[in-house]
Amino acid sequence: MEWEAPGIILAVRPLGEADLVATVMTEAHGAHRGLAKGGQSRSKIALWQPGNLVQLRWVGRLADQLGALSAEMVHPAASMVMDDPLGLAMLVSSCAVAEGALIEREKQPAVFDGLVRLLARLPLGEAMLGELVRWELSLLAGLGYGLDLTSCAVTGDDDDLIGVSPKSGRAVSRAAAGVWQSRLLPLPPFLMRDPGGESAGDAAQWRDGLRLTGHFLARDAFGHHHLPLPQSRLALYDRAVALAQSESL
Repeated sequence: MEWEAPGIILAVRPLGEADLVATVMTEAHGAHRGLAKGGQSRSKIALWQPGNLVQLRWVGRLADQLGALSAEMVHPAASMVMDDPLGLAMLVSSCAVAEGALIEREKQPAVFDGLVRLLARLPLGEAMLGELVRWELSLLAGLGYGLDLTSCAVTGDDDDLIGVSPKSGRAVSRAAAGVWQSRLLPLPPFLMRDPGGESAGDAAQWRDGLRLTGHFLARDAFGHHHLPLPQSRLALYDRAVALAQSESL
């Protein structure tokens, strides 16, 4: 059994003194583990870094075996953000979220494509936080936990949406929220105007977007497996909070 495909390195764990167990993702095979022989060597350690886009080859005697992975570099995303603290935080967080939330060997082509676009564009700076929020929304949808941000859960109207119910994941309008507004998760305008597009938003909106997706990732994608949200994802939200505070001064 074997396959070859473009992929993303999501995580690596040492095995012995020389090898690694790598979790990768491809369009056709989803999240997939394999043994990277000699992955800790000087000649290969830079290749096996989370976030790198690579050409992968997996070989196993049986389909359900761990199998052996080899790779060739396509885009060194990890090294390109090494001197960019926010870019590195986004890379580490997105890979950790994908590894922890995805079901092994389950196809998620939209999630894969979105993550490739995100990682390839991380050097573009702070505005990529908005794209990361959109990618997390697509991840939730792919796992069956999609949010409905298109119309009010109470009135059915699609205007003046201000928040999201933390229970149902549905948007709520200002008129319908009433005295319960403080209990809603803020719905950032960049998601309302252009949920799948290029509307940039600002630091406060990115913070609110990460709070929104973080709530449902923690409750559903990770909570249903009795796992905490990755520490790197919590740290990314803290960075977004600090960024929003600095821009408000």
